[in-house]
Parts: sequence; structure tokens; C-alpha cells
Amino acid sequence: IHCVSEDKKQVAFLFAVIGKGTDWLSRAKPGDRLDVLGPLGNGFTLMPSSREILLTAGGIGLAPLIFLAERATQKGVRVNLAYGTANDQRYSKELLPKGIRLVEFTDDGSCGRHGLVTECVPDFLDSVDQIFVCGPLLMYRALVKQQNLKGKNVQVSLETRMACGLGVCYGCTVKTCSGLKQVCHDGPVFNLDEVVWEEMAGI
Repeated sequence: IHCVSEDKKQVAFLFAVIGKGTDWLSRAKPGDRLDVLGPLGNGFTLMPSSREILLTAGGIGLAPLIFLAERATQKGVRVNLAYGTANDQRYSKELLPKGIRLVEFTDDGSCGRHGLVTECVPDFLDSVDQIFVCGPLLMYRALVKQQNLKGKNVQVSLETRMACGLGVCYGCTVKTCSGLKQVCHDGPVFNLDEVVWEEMAGI
């Protein structure tokens, strides 16, 4: 879910065309009817006491963080967005929520800073109350190596192949410190310290 308009009763989705499913969805036209099952699982949790947060997005992982940014700014929370992509083909700045602080990264250096978006996370540790992350597994592995994040409130959104979406088929099972959990039912959002990342090579 990319953004929600309660007044207009609209939900927007942001996706990249990668496989047959997203290709089919990209061909949908106004007036087409779609069957949607959701919302499922658990999303990001913004603590009532938070005054400033950091959103760290990699590629299409920006989608749910825009929704979170809108909700946070409405509550008067200061929002920092670190946004990384492979190149300068990226989400338009003009479409971002007003008032957020943006730091841009690209793998090839064509826009913003050159490097991984996770490199800037330590710069915000003294000022933010929570960190929210959505992107590829490479980003999460980079964060786990940052020792100064131990014990911090860092929430990550996992993506796995799902079949039922209800936690019945166990197709999206991941190993956590408290046992096996289903991404579709118990997630997709988990605390960074909760996941056993050594077991995540298959997703």
C-alpha cells in the first residue's frame, strides 16, 4: 500500500513490473474490477512518544514508507527519508509528502550521494526515536553489521514469496529469535534484532 485517502475512499499501490502478476496489473484500465484480500499481517508501529523518525527506503521499498511518512507528519513527527536506488530512475520528489527531509543515494552516483542508503543511518542515531526500513535483503544485512543499532527500535519490512497470505501454508516462514514465524501473518514487519538473518539466504 502506497497511500490511502480516507476522504475519497481510495487506496493507491506502487509496484515495479517484474513478473507476470505485476505485468498483468500494469495493464489494468480505469473501471476494471480487482479482487483484493487485505490488509494482512502487521505493519509499522509508530510509538506515540516518537518526535523524530528515519525512514530508509531501497528502490520500490519506498512504497509503504510514503504511507507511514504521511501518517507521521500528520501527527507532528519530524520525518527524515533516506532513499536509495540503483540509478537516477526514481520516485519524483514532487510526489513526496511535504515537510520531510530527503537524503538521496544511488549505486552508480548519478543522483545524490554515491553508495548504499544504509551508510547514512549512523548519522541519525542521536536524533531519531525510531528507524523504519523497507528494501532488498542486502540492506538488512548491511544494517545488522552496524553494531550501534543493537537494541535500537529498528523495524524492517520483509518480502517473501507467499501463497495463501493467511499463515496456513507456511510458504513464507522465517526463523526468528522466538521461533518460526510467517511473514504474511506475523509480519511483514519485524524488529531488526528479531530475525535470524543467517537463515535468510533463500528469500
